Amino acid sequence: MLTAFLALLLTQTPPAQPRQQGVPIGKGTQLAKVTLTAPTGGWTVDRMMLVEGSLSDTSVDPVVVSINGDRYLMRTYNGRFSRKFPAASGKNIVTVMATNKAGTARAQVTAYAQIPPVPMKVILTSDTEGVYTDLHLYEPTQESLKDGVLEGAKMAHVYWADTSSPSGGTFFLNEQGGDFDQPAYGPYLYVHRAPPKGVYLVATNYWPSGDKAHTVATLNLSLFEGTPGEVRRMVRIPLATPGTTRVLAWVNILGDNQAEVYVPSQDPKPTHPSWPGNLEETAKEISTGGEGGGDEGGGEYEGE
Repeated sequence: MLTAFLALLLTQTPPAQPRQQGVPIGKGTQLAKVTLTAPTGGWTVDRMMLVEGSLSDTSVDPVVVSINGDRYLMRTYNGRFSRKFPAASGKNIVTVMATNKAGTARAQVTAYAQIPPVPMKVILTSDTEGVYTDLHLYEPTQESLKDGVLEGAKMAHVYWADTSSPSGGTFFLNEQGGDFDQPAYGPYLYVHRAPPKGVYLVATNYWPSGDKAHTVATLNLSLFEGTPGEVRRMVRIPLATPGTTRVLAWVNILGDNQAEVYVPSQDPKPTHPSWPGNLEETAKEISTGGEGGGDEGGGEYEGE
């Protein structure tokens, strides 16, 4: 009887739909040709650098862009790609990679930017089409830290619906092809050219669609890039629960071109005296506000 019941159940249960895992590859069977028309090399004084070009295999979407090791995913449209990215002070090694069934093709150019060093750069991408892995930044304010206790409600919240940073940071939506804040790969970008001292929280809020059950979020942090105090971290975290707010990293700007990064899932708790002792409690407090961080609700915290 049990065997017959299980057989009946299997015949009535539709097979699970395949779900995308990782960055998709193009359908072409010949190695794609990648042509970079920008940057052209040489020197520039622009803070934003245009990465633009074309592909012989129009089915490749997205391409992978590396700028000095920082990883971006960039959508393509009819075999073309174009977007501006924050330039690093000095050398910028730009590599664009296109993968199809024949393998991975690359094009590379080196450009030099005569600009001041970038003290804080945050890049967030995901590896799945049709999902949002929204970037959320919480900045310190004069009221957010008192007697060694951090109050999340008094931190400045910068994200897709409120990109204005009171302290002068710049938040870039993942706009490509003229559309507003597309789902899929990103990237979301946040740059601060004069970050005030204090503790910052970097988080993501995950909203899948259709049959997309999970994705992998990749965070690239660059602090005081091009200086003796440079700090670089990459964090890769799987996301699976819709509406979940996930802490990616804490950043403590100490001053004098010095900073510390604390990744809860990877690092021991920081010991510098300027770190507050209630980071986990603050993360839970912030996450209960949902996407808007206050009155919209719906957010679920994934613990540290």
